[in-house]
Amino acid sequence: MTQEHPKSIIVIFGATGDLAKRKLFPSIYRLVQNEKIGKNFAVVGVARRPWTTDEFRSNVSDSIQSSMKESKDLEEFTSHFYYHPFDVTNPSSYLELNGLLTELDGTYQTEGNRIFYLAMAPEFFGTIAQNLKKEGLTDTNGWSRLVIEKPFGHDLPSARKLNQEIREAFNENQIYRIDHYLGKEMVQNIEVIRFANALFEPLWNNRYISNIQVTSSEILGVEDRGRYYENSGALRDMVQNHMLQMVALLAMEPPIKLTTDEIRSEKVKVLRALRAVAEDEVSQYFIRGQYGAGQLEDKQLVAYRDENNVDDNSQTETYVAGKLLIDNFRWAGVPFYIRTGKRMAAKSTKIVVQFKDIPMNLYYKKGETVPPNLLIIHIQPEEGITLQLNAKKDEDESGISKPVKLDLSNNFLDGINTPEAYEKLIYDCMRGDATNFTHWDEVALSWSFVDPISEAWTKGKAALASYPSGSMGPKEADDLLKEDGNQWWPVN
Repeated sequence: MTQEHPKSIIVIFGATGDLAKRKLFPSIYRLVQNEKIGKNFAVVGVARRPWTTDEFRSNVSDSIQSSMKESKDLEEFTSHFYYHPFDVTNPSSYLELNGLLTELDGTYQTEGNRIFYLAMAPEFFGTIAQNLKKEGLTDTNGWSRLVIEKPFGHDLPSARKLNQEIREAFNENQIYRIDHYLGKEMVQNIEVIRFANALFEPLWNNRYISNIQVTSSEILGVEDRGRYYENSGALRDMVQNHMLQMVALLAMEPPIKLTTDEIRSEKVKVLRALRAVAEDEVSQYFIRGQYGAGQLEDKQLVAYRDENNVDDNSQTETYVAGKLLIDNFRWAGVPFYIRTGKRMAAKSTKIVVQFKDIPMNLYYKKGETVPPNLLIIHIQPEEGITLQLNAKKDEDESGISKPVKLDLSNNFLDGINTPEAYEKLIYDCMRGDATNFTHWDEVALSWSFVDPISEAWTKGKAALASYPSGSMGPKEADDLLKEDGNQWWPVN
């Protein structure tokens, strides 16, 4: 039985911005090309610029052509796009927008279904949400959904205030908080690898796993985002959302059903079980670093403090490494190590699960280091799974086993065209599947965990380590693992 295409008008606030151009327009285009969306859709771009609909369509067309190897049916596709110049604080702007949406509901038979996508500065989120309700834009025969980009607040009090403002207009089931890592194919595969394989699920606990490492490294610096980054830093930009979400998926119990509520419920339990780090203990569990000058691929790179819109004496961290402990029956005693940073040696997001050594290994002499069994989940840029086992190689007469790798790579499989994260998330939102979006309870618990760390750093209770651009971070992060007798596994 063929699934009916979702019908909806997508209203993008901030439609002239970078996110819309780089991610949203190409994702909607791919959904149409892949026949996930039919003819019953329209996109209304909303922003301050006094553009016409023709100018907007031209901008959308440029976006598709610059991001696709081949682009067809562009004129038909862009004919679904409309532009509405807008002042977020002016009620008449909302009334005019409502008139346009009502007209388009009739044209495209979208049955009053509306997605309001806020791809703009977070200080306007509350104002927009409240005005959408007050001016009747959510009062239709169909459904209304609000999509919000991170950052969702900059600490727990600001996140709570923002949530209260939005909840005056939308209930929790209507709010889709985007964490684009949750749209990545291999992040969603974490659950499948765990819960669909008899090989792993019985071993997925503190009896068999030594430690788990989550790395997300970038080769880029802050580029033109210096002003934003100075107020954020890697802890708020990456750890509070992406990194903790991956930890929750790795550590959660099997849900009783694969429904949104059951999966979210298990993730929330993990975040509740995270051992809180007191301010005076932060330096024992977390390392913060900032990139200095360095070299990558024969290119000289400047220090963070020499980037545009960055304070000459900035104390902002561009790197975070941490040791997380989960105080529950399954994970007691197993460290979860996380690290994320800019200007590192490789662009890579991966998870390494290190299994415990067997009590006695006959193939190694006493005192020799036995290479551990590793399960590596590659999330980006390559996607796939590597299993590192010990085996004897034919040409080796010594009888000593050597590590061998079994690789499954999505990149090399014919017919697999991994959907870009935003494509998956927009489609999920249109279908009303909130599984891969963040619930308020997850946001609140993440901020509760992160805030004391942030506070300690603000008070200068932990040193800011330096690392050269093009390296894998400061030496102090290696020492964090050495104290437990562990090491980071190579990112490449």
